[in-house]
Amino acid sequence: MALSVSSLAAVLSHLSLPSTSTPKPHQAPLLRLRSTYRRAVSLALRASAAEAFEADLPAEEVMAVEEEEEEDALSGIALRKYVKQRLPGGFAAQRITATGRRKTAIARVVLQEGTGKVFINFRDAKEYLQGNPMWMEYCKVPLMTLGFEKNYDVFVKVHGGGLSGQAQAICLGVARALVKISNANRVPLKSEGLLTRDTRIVERKKAGLKKARKRPQFSKR
Repeated sequence: MALSVSSLAAVLSHLSLPSTSTPKPHQAPLLRLRSTYRRAVSLALRASAAEAFEADLPAEEVMAVEEEEEEDALSGIALRKYVKQRLPGGFAAQRITATGRRKTAIARVVLQEGTGKVFINFRDAKEYLQGNPMWMEYCKVPLMTLGFEKNYDVFVKVHGGGLSGQAQAICLGVARALVKISNANRVPLKSEGLLTRDTRIVERKKAGLKKARKRPQFSKR
């Protein structure tokens, strides 16, 4: 029995044949899940490695590592905001302040109860003083003399001179601030010479000379 063209078209229209042009499902969510899973695994491995490393270290070194991580977290704009939060109203509004001078450097020092951190011009002291151990020790000598190196935080605003003169100016400023805290601190600081202003400065150059005293070579003829 032969089918007409119209009946054949009606039969084919009722059939639900799969379309070859149907797009494949999008694979982005699956790839995103895989990437997040890999990231979580890597973070977990790093955390476990860090815990194992800290477990092998003594307690003092672990504290040093934690302090370095805190210093890394407080850097740049975050460190500036932290210092301003600790000093409401600025340096002039603080209670324990002092000024130290050396050569042409002038340092304004503020002491607050803390853990022994030193901030210079809204920067960490180690970064500002280029990691020089002698200059960094100048800032803490008065505190170490009294055993207060872990009792106070030091905030400094300094200008003029070089880093060596600025470090010694900070030393004098810290010593004077400690005397303001308690007059009993004067005797040990005075005996160590930390309250004496070093008035030595570079002698000025004179006219007609090469330096302050160096003259040009004498020629008889």
